[in-house]
Amino acid sequence: MLELPIRNAFSIDVEDYFHVSALAPHFPRHTWDRQPFRIERNVDRMLAMLDDNQAQATFFTLGWVAERHPQLVKRIVAGGHELASHGFGHQRASDLGRDEFFNDIAHAKMCLEDLSGLPVIGYRAPSFSIGENNLWALDTLAEAGYEYSSSIYPIRHDHYGMPNAPRFAFRPSSKNSLLELPATTIRLFNRNLPAAGGGYFRLLPYQISRWFINRVNKTDRQPCIFYCHPWEIDPEQPRPTGLTLKTRFRHYVNLARTETRLRRLLKDFRWGRVDQIFLGKPN
Repeated sequence: MLELPIRNAFSIDVEDYFHVSALAPHFPRHTWDRQPFRIERNVDRMLAMLDDNQAQATFFTLGWVAERHPQLVKRIVAGGHELASHGFGHQRASDLGRDEFFNDIAHAKMCLEDLSGLPVIGYRAPSFSIGENNLWALDTLAEAGYEYSSSIYPIRHDHYGMPNAPRFAFRPSSKNSLLELPATTIRLFNRNLPAAGGGYFRLLPYQISRWFINRVNKTDRQPCIFYCHPWEIDPEQPRPTGLTLKTRFRHYVNLARTETRLRRLLKDFRWGRVDQIFLGKPN
């Protein structure tokens, strides 16, 4: 019998351009409601992409976005996709104490469940901000009722990362059953290299990302976890002045090419929801 290719997890962090941590000095939190919203049009384009390729995905959604765009949440769920949590106010987990973090993730979970009528069991920290200095956050997620997290990136990066973390799914604590699903990396030259999407997907030639995913599937025999953001297919988004060269390059590089690349990616691999691939949840 012919073996089907591994099904990978396609995930989308549902946040608008002004939520991005690197742009925080230029879009203070108290001004968010005054910014032009672009999240609905961009998520709708992503929903259309997925539908065109008969693919399902997990949408890690900010509670802040869900409150202001409830119909968007309903369209995500109606498309057969998983609704998961990205926290409420896009605050890095590493910037919060235990009580603040619990309040944020519990508020987001309640908001998403009230709007969708479905249980929300997954969480991704903004900017992969759970690492060796705040692993307590994983126990807190379990206390709040989450079943899995996809918040650790096992790479070395100037803003996040836990390079010594396991590369694939693991249970970080004996005190609960929470499953941690690290963003995908590839092991080359005795180090972990990012292979999960985001800015690396926009920067590197598409063939490299495709080779990375193929290698993890065929050599490690593991499903990949890919992630992207709605603002990454929106080259017309507002651009604040005064950005550093580094920030400007990281945020805006190849935005005009990303949708085409994502469409190629959706055709080249099999894709599904995080909860179904890793937790065996029913369709």
